[in-house]
Amino acid sequence: MRGFVIILMALDHARAFFHESGLEVAMDDPSTSVGLYLTRWISHFCAPVFVYLAGTSIALMSERIPRNELARFVLIRGIWLIFLEVMVHSLAVTSSPFGQPEVGGKIYVVMQVLWALGGGMIIMSGAIYFGARACTTLGVLILCSAAPIHNILQIDFYLDGNTPVWITLFTIGSYTFGPALFASLYPVIPWTGVMLLGFGTASIFKKAPDERNKILINTGFFLIVVFFVMRLFFEIGDQDQWKVSELGIAMTMADFFNLSKYPPSLLFFLATLGPMAIMCAYVDRIGGKIKKIVVLFGRVPLSFYMLHMALLNVMSMIFGVYQGFEISEFYGSFRFYPEEYGTNLWGVYLVFVIATTMLYPVCSWI
Repeated sequence: MRGFVIILMALDHARAFFHESGLEVAMDDPSTSVGLYLTRWISHFCAPVFVYLAGTSIALMSERIPRNELARFVLIRGIWLIFLEVMVHSLAVTSSPFGQPEVGGKIYVVMQVLWALGGGMIIMSGAIYFGARACTTLGVLILCSAAPIHNILQIDFYLDGNTPVWITLFTIGSYTFGPALFASLYPVIPWTGVMLLGFGTASIFKKAPDERNKILINTGFFLIVVFFVMRLFFEIGDQDQWKVSELGIAMTMADFFNLSKYPPSLLFFLATLGPMAIMCAYVDRIGGKIKKIVVLFGRVPLSFYMLHMALLNVMSMIFGVYQGFEISEFYGSFRFYPEEYGTNLWGVYLVFVIATTMLYPVCSWI
């Protein structure tokens, strides 16, 4: 499962670096094609599944590592991930260590999934002492409060650097620290809720295959049913409400499944973790070369994550020069790439295939 979502992640980042529409996909725009909509939507599985399985991995490690030693390992791992996010990964994404003109010349530091994972692990280093049941309860409470907290805070994402730091732990925002502008897209607290849930429910994966798969399938369908009931009949669980479109059922469905990821909502988690649970019951039946490739990427997630972002950044610069732009126009985040730059969705998929193919032997060596 981890390898599968990492591959989906590479596809989404290829879209972000190369698609002609730019970074953002207007999920409620009638001009957005079905292919682009689905390409963006399936990438929603990446972060929830990865963070959930990170919590599961910590729980499974607890069976062979003393608790104090595990807490120390998880704490150091969390600090290391945050360091990588700020000092390495952000530069691989923005290529602007001396400042980004679009943010007032400040160093643009994007706080994404490594930040959320690192912050979550720091919290988990203490939470593991409370046990699985307490972690599950706390995780559920956090996920259920994600959308209400955002609605109470009423914070929209702007690159003005004026969001109080404590608020960015709960929702998206940006703040200034010295010469840098920190853009927090993955607030630590909601994503820690997913990690706590993964830790607390890890016992499912210790059961015999038949029993495990039955629990996963039943749980998955239950979460999906809860999602549809809440989305259809209650205006809770997500920051964005859907409505029947005058343009027909297709646009109505697009709006219905247009869920908030930045920051994540309860309905977002239900719509991703539910299908994930069902998929977990079936992925071990896949065999052959496909399984070998997917498992390989899943075994080196951090290396793949760092390498594929740097590779896509370099490839986008080369492609930009090919399209007639100055390479200096790509010295910055892909958020600020020239409007005329990019390729269609077929080109995005080609870039995705090329990038993952190039990284396969590197990951094999690692």
